[in-house]
Amino acid sequence: MRISRPIVSAILLLALAACGSDAEPAAQSSEIKVGLLHSLSGTMAISEVTVRDAELLAVEEINKAGGVLGKKLVPVVEDGASDWPTFAEKATKLIRQDKVATVFGGWTSASRKAMLPVFERYKALLWYPVQYEGLESSPYIFYTGATTNQQIIPGLDYLKEQGKKKLFLVGSDYVFPRTANKIIKAYAAANGMEILGEEYTPLGHTEYSTLVNKVTGAKPDAVFNTLNGDSNVAFFKQLKSAGATAESMPVLSVSIAEEEVTGIGVDNIAGQPVAWNYYQTTETPANDAFVKAYKAKYGAAKVTSDPMEAGYNAVYLWAEAVKKAGTTEVEAVKKAAPGIALERPEGLVTIDGENQHMYKTARIGIIQPDGLIKQVWDSGEPIKPDPYLKGYPWAASLAAG
Repeated sequence: MRISRPIVSAILLLALAACGSDAEPAAQSSEIKVGLLHSLSGTMAISEVTVRDAELLAVEEINKAGGVLGKKLVPVVEDGASDWPTFAEKATKLIRQDKVATVFGGWTSASRKAMLPVFERYKALLWYPVQYEGLESSPYIFYTGATTNQQIIPGLDYLKEQGKKKLFLVGSDYVFPRTANKIIKAYAAANGMEILGEEYTPLGHTEYSTLVNKVTGAKPDAVFNTLNGDSNVAFFKQLKSAGATAESMPVLSVSIAEEEVTGIGVDNIAGQPVAWNYYQTTETPANDAFVKAYKAKYGAAKVTSDPMEAGYNAVYLWAEAVKKAGTTEVEAVKKAAPGIALERPEGLVTIDGENQHMYKTARIGIIQPDGLIKQVWDSGEPIKPDPYLKGYPWAASLAAG
Protein backbone atom coordinates (compact mmCIF):
# COMPACT_ATOMS: atom_id res chain seq x y z
CA MET A 1 0.00 0.00 0.00
CA ARG A 2 1.33 3.39 -0.95
CA ILE A 3 1.25 6.00 1.84
CA SER A 4 0.65 9.60 0.86
CA ARG A 5 3.35 12.23 1.49
CA PRO A 6 1.26 14.19 4.04
CA ILE A 7 0.74 11.02 6.10
CA VAL A 8 4.48 10.20 5.95
CA SER A 9 5.29 13.72 7.13
CA ALA A 10 2.84 13.42 10.00
CA ILE A 11 4.35 10.08 11.07
CA LEU A 12 7.87 11.56 11.02
CA LEU A 13 6.77 14.52 13.11
CA LEU A 14 5.16 12.22 15.67
CA ALA A 15 8.30 10.08 15.84
CA LEU A 16 10.51 13.12 16.38
CA ALA A 17 8.21 14.37 19.12
CA ALA A 18 8.27 10.98 20.85
CA CYS A 19 12.08 11.02 20.83
CA GLY A 20 12.20 14.47 22.38
CA SER A 21 13.54 16.06 19.23
CA ASP A 22 15.35 19.37 19.32
CA ALA A 23 14.00 20.14 15.85
CA GLU A 24 12.18 23.26 16.99
CA PRO A 25 14.72 26.11 17.17
CA ALA A 26 15.10 27.67 20.62
CA ALA A 27 14.63 31.05 18.98
CA GLN A 28 10.94 30.22 18.41
CA SER A 29 10.33 30.06 22.17
CA SER A 30 9.76 33.11 24.35
CA GLU A 31 11.12 31.25 27.37
CA ILE A 32 14.40 29.76 28.51
CA LYS A 33 14.18 26.83 30.89
CA VAL A 34 16.89 26.46 33.55
CA GLY A 35 17.33 23.57 35.97
CA LEU A 36 17.67 23.90 39.75
CA LEU A 37 18.84 20.63 41.31
CA HIS A 38 19.37 20.47 45.08
CA SER A 39 18.53 18.22 48.02
CA LEU A 40 15.11 19.38 49.15
CA SER A 41 14.77 16.32 51.40
CA GLY A 42 17.14 14.13 53.42
CA THR A 43 20.18 15.00 55.51
CA MET A 44 21.46 17.76 53.17
CA ALA A 45 18.17 19.67 52.98
CA ILE A 46 19.27 21.77 55.99
CA SER A 47 21.84 23.35 53.67
CA GLU A 48 20.51 23.05 50.13
CA VAL A 49 16.93 24.32 50.29
CA THR A 50 18.09 27.88 50.81
CA VAL A 51 20.54 27.66 47.90
CA ARG A 52 17.56 26.77 45.72
CA ASP A 53 15.70 29.75 47.19
CA ALA A 54 18.56 32.14 46.38
CA GLU A 55 18.70 30.87 42.80
CA LEU A 56 14.95 31.39 42.46
CA LEU A 57 15.43 34.96 43.70
CA ALA A 58 18.05 35.58 41.02
CA VAL A 59 15.75 34.17 38.34
CA GLU A 60 12.93 36.44 39.55
CA GLU A 61 15.17 39.53 39.55
CA ILE A 62 16.53 38.80 36.08
CA ASN A 63 13.01 38.32 34.73
CA LYS A 64 11.88 41.62 36.27
CA ALA A 65 14.80 43.31 34.51
CA GLY A 66 13.72 41.97 31.10
CA GLY A 67 14.97 38.40 31.16
CA VAL A 68 17.85 37.04 29.09
CA LEU A 69 17.98 37.83 25.38
CA GLY A 70 14.48 39.22 25.82
CA LYS A 71 13.18 35.88 27.09
CA LYS A 72 11.76 34.88 30.45
CA LEU A 73 13.70 32.37 32.55
CA VAL A 74 11.55 29.43 33.69
CA PRO A 75 13.03 27.39 36.55
CA VAL A 76 12.55 23.62 36.55
CA VAL A 77 13.17 22.46 40.13
CA GLU A 78 14.22 18.91 41.04
CA ASP A 79 15.08 17.20 44.34
CA GLY A 80 18.39 15.33 44.57
CA ALA A 81 17.08 13.91 47.88
CA SER A 82 20.58 13.74 49.46
CA ASP A 83 21.22 10.69 47.25
CA TRP A 84 24.04 10.80 44.70
CA PRO A 85 22.53 8.43 42.09
CA THR A 86 19.35 10.53 42.26
CA PHE A 87 21.39 13.63 41.36
CA ALA A 88 22.68 11.87 38.23
CA GLU A 89 19.17 10.68 37.36
CA LYS A 90 17.59 14.13 37.83
CA ALA A 91 20.42 15.83 35.92
CA THR A 92 19.75 13.49 32.99
CA LYS A 93 16.04 14.30 33.16
CA LEU A 94 16.66 18.05 33.18
CA ILE A 95 18.98 17.81 30.18
CA ARG A 96 17.19 15.21 28.06
CA GLN A 97 13.53 15.58 28.94
CA ASP A 98 13.16 19.16 30.13
CA LYS A 99 15.84 20.44 27.74
CA VAL A 100 17.04 23.14 30.11
CA ALA A 101 19.65 25.61 28.89
CA THR A 102 21.80 25.03 31.99
CA VAL A 103 21.61 23.54 35.49
CA PHE A 104 22.44 25.16 38.82
CA GLY A 105 22.90 22.52 41.44
CA GLY A 106 24.57 20.22 43.92
CA TRP A 107 26.23 20.68 47.29
CA THR A 108 28.31 17.69 48.31
CA SER A 109 31.24 16.63 46.17
CA ALA A 110 29.60 13.22 45.98
CA SER A 111 26.62 14.80 44.21
CA ARG A 112 28.92 16.74 41.88
CA LYS A 113 31.02 13.66 41.07
CA ALA A 114 27.81 11.77 40.28
CA MET A 115 26.61 14.51 37.94
CA LEU A 116 29.94 15.27 36.22
CA PRO A 117 29.86 12.38 33.69
CA VAL A 118 26.25 13.20 32.84
CA PHE A 119 27.09 16.79 31.90
CA GLU A 120 30.21 15.74 30.03
CA ARG A 121 28.33 13.03 28.14
CA TYR A 122 25.57 15.36 26.98
CA LYS A 123 27.83 18.44 26.71
CA ALA A 124 25.54 20.42 29.01
CA LEU A 125 26.46 23.05 31.61
CA LEU A 126 26.40 22.70 35.39
CA TRP A 127 26.99 25.67 37.71
CA TYR A 128 28.15 24.26 41.04
CA PRO A 129 27.76 26.73 43.94
CA VAL A 130 29.61 25.26 46.92
CA GLN A 131 33.18 25.28 48.22
CA TYR A 132 34.93 21.99 47.55
CA GLU A 133 38.22 20.08 47.84
CA GLY A 134 39.74 21.08 44.49
CA LEU A 135 41.83 18.72 42.36
CA GLU A 136 39.16 18.85 39.66
CA SER A 137 38.08 20.83 36.64
CA SER A 138 35.58 19.92 33.96
CA PRO A 139 34.88 21.73 30.68
CA TYR A 140 31.17 21.46 31.46
CA ILE A 141 31.20 22.71 35.06
CA PHE A 142 31.56 26.28 36.33
CA TYR A 143 32.58 26.31 40.01
CA THR A 144 31.20 29.42 41.74
CA GLY A 145 32.13 28.38 45.28
CA ALA A 146 35.67 28.35 46.67
CA THR A 147 38.35 25.90 45.72
CA THR A 148 41.03 24.78 48.19
CA ASN A 149 43.36 27.78 48.01
CA GLN A 150 40.43 30.15 48.61
CA GLN A 151 39.06 28.51 51.78
CA ILE A 152 40.84 25.51 53.31
CA ILE A 153 44.37 26.89 53.01
CA PRO A 154 43.38 30.36 54.33
CA GLY A 155 41.66 28.55 57.22
CA LEU A 156 44.85 26.63 57.98
CA ASP A 157 46.92 29.80 57.69
CA TYR A 158 44.61 31.43 60.23
CA LEU A 159 44.96 28.56 62.71
CA LYS A 160 48.73 28.61 62.28
CA GLU A 161 48.86 32.36 62.93
CA GLN A 162 46.79 31.77 66.08
CA GLY A 163 49.43 29.33 67.31
CA LYS A 164 47.28 26.21 66.79
CA LYS A 165 49.80 23.51 65.96
CA LYS A 166 48.01 20.32 67.04
CA LEU A 167 44.89 19.52 65.03
CA PHE A 168 42.20 16.85 65.12
CA LEU A 169 40.32 16.20 61.86
CA VAL A 170 36.60 15.38 61.90
CA GLY A 171 34.58 14.84 58.72
CA SER A 172 31.70 13.12 56.98
CA ASP A 173 32.65 9.94 55.16
CA TYR A 174 32.71 10.91 51.49
CA VAL A 175 34.98 12.51 48.92
CA PHE A 176 35.16 16.14 50.11
CA PRO A 177 36.26 15.53 53.72
CA ARG A 178 38.66 12.74 52.82
CA THR A 179 40.32 14.70 50.03
CA ALA A 180 40.35 17.91 52.08
CA ASN A 181 42.05 16.06 54.92
CA LYS A 182 44.74 14.70 52.60
CA ILE A 183 45.47 18.30 51.70
CA ILE A 184 45.37 19.39 55.36
CA LYS A 185 47.83 16.64 56.32
CA ALA A 186 50.22 17.67 53.54
CA TYR A 187 49.95 21.32 54.68
CA ALA A 188 50.56 20.31 58.30
CA ALA A 189 53.68 18.32 57.41
CA ALA A 190 55.10 21.34 55.57
CA ASN A 191 54.18 23.86 58.26
CA GLY A 192 55.25 22.24 61.51
CA MET A 193 51.74 21.18 62.55
CA GLU A 194 50.73 17.82 64.03
CA ILE A 195 47.58 15.81 63.24
CA LEU A 196 46.48 14.06 66.44
CA GLY A 197 43.56 12.16 64.95
CA GLU A 198 41.32 11.76 61.91
CA GLU A 199 37.76 10.48 62.21
CA TYR A 200 34.84 10.09 59.77
CA THR A 201 31.12 9.40 60.24
CA PRO A 202 28.38 8.70 57.67
CA LEU A 203 26.24 11.57 56.41
CA GLY A 204 23.24 11.87 58.68
CA HIS A 205 25.10 10.36 61.66
CA THR A 206 23.83 11.62 65.03
CA GLU A 207 25.68 9.69 67.77
CA TYR A 208 28.90 11.55 68.53
CA SER A 209 29.65 10.73 72.17
CA THR A 210 32.44 8.27 71.31
CA LEU A 211 34.00 10.58 68.75
CA VAL A 212 33.72 13.57 71.08
CA ASN A 213 35.53 11.58 73.76
CA LYS A 214 38.33 10.81 71.29
CA VAL A 215 38.62 14.46 70.31
CA THR A 216 38.61 15.89 73.83
CA GLY A 217 40.93 13.12 75.07
CA ALA A 218 43.52 13.99 72.40
CA LYS A 219 43.62 17.60 73.67
CA PRO A 220 44.16 19.29 70.28
CA ASP A 221 44.80 23.01 69.93
CA ALA A 222 41.97 23.08 67.38
CA VAL A 223 39.62 20.83 65.39
CA PHE A 224 39.27 21.14 61.60
CA ASN A 225 35.66 20.20 60.84
CA THR A 226 34.45 18.96 57.45
CA LEU A 227 31.19 17.42 58.64
CA ASN A 228 28.27 18.22 56.34
CA GLY A 229 24.52 18.44 56.76
CA ASP A 230 22.57 17.88 59.94
CA SER A 231 25.34 15.78 61.53
CA ASN A 232 26.76 19.11 62.67
CA VAL A 233 23.73 19.61 64.91
CA ALA A 234 24.47 16.47 66.91
CA PHE A 235 28.25 16.99 66.90
CA PHE A 236 28.23 20.50 68.33
CA LYS A 237 25.51 19.75 70.88
CA GLN A 238 27.44 16.76 72.18
CA LEU A 239 30.74 18.64 72.08
CA LYS A 240 29.23 21.35 74.28
CA SER A 241 27.81 18.73 76.65
CA ALA A 242 31.35 17.37 77.04
CA GLY A 243 32.49 20.77 78.29
CA ALA A 244 34.46 21.86 75.21
CA THR A 245 34.29 25.57 74.40
CA ALA A 246 35.38 27.78 71.54
CA GLU A 247 38.07 29.18 73.82
CA SER A 248 39.44 25.85 75.06
CA MET A 249 39.19 24.01 71.75
CA PRO A 250 38.18 26.03 68.66
CA VAL A 251 36.50 24.07 65.86
CA LEU A 252 37.10 25.64 62.47
CA SER A 253 34.35 24.64 60.04
CA VAL A 254 34.18 24.97 56.27
CA SER A 255 30.59 23.79 55.75
CA ILE A 256 28.75 25.72 58.46
CA ALA A 257 27.29 29.07 57.45
CA GLU A 258 24.49 31.24 58.84
CA GLU A 259 21.72 28.84 57.86
CA GLU A 260 23.41 25.88 59.57
CA VAL A 261 24.04 27.98 62.71
CA THR A 262 20.28 28.37 63.04
CA GLY A 263 19.79 24.60 62.77
CA ILE A 264 22.61 23.76 65.18
CA GLY A 265 21.49 26.31 67.77
CA VAL A 266 23.62 29.37 68.32
CA ASP A 267 24.19 28.48 71.99
CA ASN A 268 26.03 25.37 70.85
CA ILE A 269 28.38 27.07 68.40
CA ALA A 270 28.83 30.78 69.25
CA GLY A 271 32.48 31.82 69.25
CA GLN A 272 33.60 29.15 66.80
CA PRO A 273 35.56 30.12 63.65
CA VAL A 274 34.52 29.45 60.06
CA ALA A 275 36.20 29.95 56.68
CA TRP A 276 34.17 31.22 53.72
CA ASN A 277 34.15 33.94 51.04
CA TYR A 278 30.94 35.69 52.08
CA TYR A 279 28.88 36.41 55.19
CA GLN A 280 25.56 38.16 55.63
CA THR A 281 27.57 40.91 57.37
CA THR A 282 29.98 41.41 54.43
CA GLU A 283 30.09 45.13 53.73
CA THR A 284 29.47 45.79 50.04
CA PRO A 285 26.72 47.81 48.31
CA ALA A 286 25.64 44.72 46.38
CA ASN A 287 25.26 42.77 49.62
CA ASP A 288 22.94 45.32 51.17
CA ALA A 289 20.60 44.90 48.19
CA PHE A 290 20.89 41.10 48.22
CA VAL A 291 20.11 40.73 51.93
CA LYS A 292 17.14 43.10 51.68
CA ALA A 293 15.76 41.30 48.62
CA TYR A 294 16.18 37.85 50.17
CA LYS A 295 14.47 38.85 53.42
CA ALA A 296 11.69 40.60 51.54
CA LYS A 297 10.97 37.42 49.56
CA TYR A 298 11.46 34.76 52.23
CA GLY A 299 10.97 36.50 55.57
CA ALA A 300 12.73 39.01 57.83
CA ALA A 301 14.07 36.24 60.07
CA LYS A 302 15.85 34.49 57.20
CA VAL A 303 19.63 34.70 56.85
CA THR A 304 21.94 34.66 53.84
CA SER A 305 25.06 32.52 53.55
CA ASP A 306 28.06 31.79 51.34
CA PRO A 307 26.61 28.85 49.33
CA MET A 308 23.36 30.77 48.84
CA GLU A 309 25.27 33.77 47.56
CA ALA A 310 27.40 31.59 45.25
CA GLY A 311 24.22 30.02 43.84
CA TYR A 312 22.66 33.46 43.41
CA ASN A 313 25.84 34.63 41.67
CA ALA A 314 25.85 31.62 39.36
CA VAL A 315 22.53 32.58 37.78
CA TYR A 316 23.78 36.11 37.09
CA LEU A 317 27.15 34.91 35.74
CA TRP A 318 25.47 32.46 33.37
CA ALA A 319 23.02 35.16 32.24
CA GLU A 320 25.92 37.54 31.56
CA ALA A 321 27.74 34.87 29.53
CA VAL A 322 24.56 34.19 27.52
CA LYS A 323 24.11 37.91 26.80
CA LYS A 324 27.74 38.14 25.69
CA ALA A 325 27.39 35.04 23.49
CA GLY A 326 24.01 36.12 22.11
CA THR A 327 22.74 32.57 22.54
CA THR A 328 22.20 29.84 25.17
CA GLU A 329 24.15 27.37 23.03
CA VAL A 330 26.60 25.67 25.40
CA GLU A 331 29.86 25.99 23.48
CA ALA A 332 29.18 29.65 22.71
CA VAL A 333 28.42 30.36 26.39
CA LYS A 334 31.63 28.61 27.45
CA LYS A 335 33.62 30.66 24.96
CA ALA A 336 32.05 33.92 26.16
CA ALA A 337 32.45 33.25 29.90
CA PRO A 338 36.21 33.71 30.58
CA GLY A 339 37.01 37.11 32.06
CA ILE A 340 33.42 38.06 32.90
CA ALA A 341 33.63 40.13 36.09
CA LEU A 342 30.66 41.23 38.20
CA GLU A 343 30.33 43.11 41.48
CA ARG A 344 28.46 40.63 43.62
CA PRO A 345 27.45 40.61 47.32
CA GLU A 346 30.88 39.14 48.24
CA GLY A 347 32.72 41.69 46.10
CA LEU A 348 34.27 41.39 42.66
CA VAL A 349 33.93 37.92 41.15
CA THR A 350 35.72 37.03 37.90
CA ILE A 351 35.48 33.84 35.84
CA ASP A 352 38.91 32.28 35.28
CA GLY A 353 39.04 31.01 31.71
CA GLU A 354 41.77 28.53 32.54
CA ASN A 355 39.69 26.32 34.84
CA GLN A 356 36.15 27.82 35.03
CA HIS A 357 36.52 28.61 38.72
CA MET A 358 36.09 32.10 40.18
CA TYR A 359 38.49 34.66 41.59
CA LYS A 360 37.19 35.03 45.17
CA THR A 361 38.14 36.86 48.37
CA ALA A 362 38.87 34.54 51.33
CA ARG A 363 37.33 35.46 54.69
CA ILE A 364 37.63 34.06 58.23
CA GLY A 365 34.74 34.77 60.58
CA ILE A 366 33.62 34.10 64.15
CA ILE A 367 30.05 33.00 64.90
CA GLN A 368 28.36 35.61 67.08
CA PRO A 369 25.72 35.18 69.84
CA ASP A 370 23.08 36.55 67.45
CA GLY A 371 23.82 33.79 64.94
CA LEU A 372 25.54 36.04 62.42
CA ILE A 373 29.22 35.79 61.54
CA LYS A 374 31.73 38.58 62.15
CA GLN A 375 34.66 38.76 59.76
CA VAL A 376 38.04 38.84 61.52
CA TRP A 377 40.33 38.45 58.48
CA ASP A 378 40.21 38.64 54.69
CA SER A 379 42.67 38.18 51.86
CA GLY A 380 42.43 41.84 50.80
CA GLU A 381 41.71 41.01 47.17
CA PRO A 382 40.22 38.16 45.14
CA ILE A 383 42.47 35.09 44.99
CA LYS A 384 43.13 33.41 41.65
CA PRO A 385 41.66 29.89 41.80
CA ASP A 386 44.28 27.13 41.96
CA PRO A 387 42.25 23.89 42.13
CA TYR A 388 45.28 21.66 41.53
CA LEU A 389 47.44 23.61 44.03
CA LYS A 390 50.15 24.17 41.43
CA GLY A 391 51.43 27.16 43.41
CA TYR A 392 52.17 25.08 46.54
CA PRO A 393 55.31 22.89 46.40
CA TRP A 394 54.13 20.81 49.39
CA ALA A 395 51.06 19.77 47.38
CA ALA A 396 52.95 18.45 44.35
CA SER A 397 52.18 14.80 45.08
CA LEU A 398 48.48 15.59 45.63
CA ALA A 399 48.15 17.52 42.38
CA ALA A 400 49.97 14.76 40.50
CA GLY A 401 47.63 12.17 41.97
